[in-house]
Amino acid sequence: MASHPESAASRKLMNGDAYRDSLRRYKPRVYVDGRQVESVADATEFRPGINALAVTYDFALDGEKAPLMTAHQALTGRTVNRMLHINEAGGDLLNKLEAVRLLCQETGCAQRYLAHDALNAIHQVCAAIDDARGSTEHRGRFLEYLNHVQEQDLALGIAMTDAKGDRSRRPHRQANADTYVHVVKRDGRGIVISGTKAIVTGGPYMHEFLVMPCRNMAKEDADFAVCCAVPVDAEGITIVARPAGRPGEKTEHGEPLFSRRYGQSTAVVLFDQVFVPWERVFYAGEWEHSGQLTYNYATHHRHSCIGARAGFGDLLIGAGALMCEANGFDPGAKSNLREPMVELIKITEGFFACGVAASVYGTQDAHSGGFMPDPVFSNIGKLLLATQIYDMHRLAHEVSGGLIVALPGPDEDHNPATAASLSEVLRAHPDIPYEKRIEVARFMEDLTASYQGGWYSVISLHGGGSPAAMKQEIWRNYPLGNKVDLVERLLDRGVAGDEDRPITRNRQPGRCCASGCTAPGEPFMVPLPQAKKS
Repeated sequence: MASHPESAASRKLMNGDAYRDSLRRYKPRVYVDGRQVESVADATEFRPGINALAVTYDFALDGEKAPLMTAHQALTGRTVNRMLHINEAGGDLLNKLEAVRLLCQETGCAQRYLAHDALNAIHQVCAAIDDARGSTEHRGRFLEYLNHVQEQDLALGIAMTDAKGDRSRRPHRQANADTYVHVVKRDGRGIVISGTKAIVTGGPYMHEFLVMPCRNMAKEDADFAVCCAVPVDAEGITIVARPAGRPGEKTEHGEPLFSRRYGQSTAVVLFDQVFVPWERVFYAGEWEHSGQLTYNYATHHRHSCIGARAGFGDLLIGAGALMCEANGFDPGAKSNLREPMVELIKITEGFFACGVAASVYGTQDAHSGGFMPDPVFSNIGKLLLATQIYDMHRLAHEVSGGLIVALPGPDEDHNPATAASLSEVLRAHPDIPYEKRIEVARFMEDLTASYQGGWYSVISLHGGGSPAAMKQEIWRNYPLGNKVDLVERLLDRGVAGDEDRPITRNRQPGRCCASGCTAPGEPFMVPLPQAKKS
């Protein structure tokens, strides 16, 4: 297992530059565009992704943002980056949601919030395993690892989605076992794993990977039920990545104004006989708990995705309003512009409101004591954003006009034969210079009508699971039986308690009863300690 020496600075919250420097202490085997990368921190292809992660570090040290971007972790007794915090109160859920929105307003997709979601899910499942066995072994391992991650202020990549192979077959029935990560050997020192994880967000510029199962397992799949942590440069790991954003790219509409600065790489990670010591193994073989881990992570992550896409929606709303102004219109005075702008606002704040509701109705996990967002509101919010992202792009296009994809190339801005004429005829509002109008148009093109715009659509649709998965969870968790009881009572039919009727079985404990919901007038949030000022 690779070793990375600590320094005094590494035991404090890092800033963005320290994060960049920390990547140079790792030597992962990374390929992008068919070539091997010598230094991830210095690779142009990954610079926008590294910039996005760096924001999560810088915001935590910003005096104004630090109370939101950091948290006091009672489990470890230190102030930590919120992206590494274990939720200890309902207020943590809302603060995390707001923090992710703030980060994604700046970066489009901050990526590091996946670590928060995975750590919280693993924390819950380790406690559940120990409670089932009457031990503290798994809690202890997790707490030691949490100490390590928070102390070093690490960035964690979530290696969850397996390559899966033949989707009609369970893991143990695959013709090629390496389509799923699995345990191939275990001894007194640890385990050895092999297999493939696909769609690892930010893979090349993370410090470590959290390996997690991506589905419910059967007893025969026990070798595939593995959850552990490995450094990105552990022997036997190969990372095959795509560039982050559009660094150095020049299109017919100019250099991308947003995605040259911020972006996200995704990677396929190949594990070939990778050794993992027992202290980094959270479980291996406990197949009964894989479904719960997947469910917990999905719920936390879909809640986070709501905040992320609300931040992206804020970018579209701001760019749309600026585009209206640059075109010479006041959207407040023009109904054909005001209505699509209001629709864009309604969509963004509508799914964000589901995230707020999921925070308010969040519950404390019985095993770990951590807090979990409400699954119904989390899944509804994620489903709304996943299916309405295309409407968000359409509305942004509607208020912007066709200029965003019909602009002359940037070289014409400096062409003596054309620049003067273009600056005159393509100017709209007399108070707004040509250069400002064109800048906003190219920004909107980059966000919505480019390769990067299509990428935002796809990760919004499928990130955190497909719409079908969210619909399944909504149906599974929605208290439909309570609604049936209500109508049965009003009809005075007296059969509401018939448990043989499947549709009435689905009742949600804590909803509409004294044991769960917050009573009117009571604050739902436990006051959170503020970060100490240095």
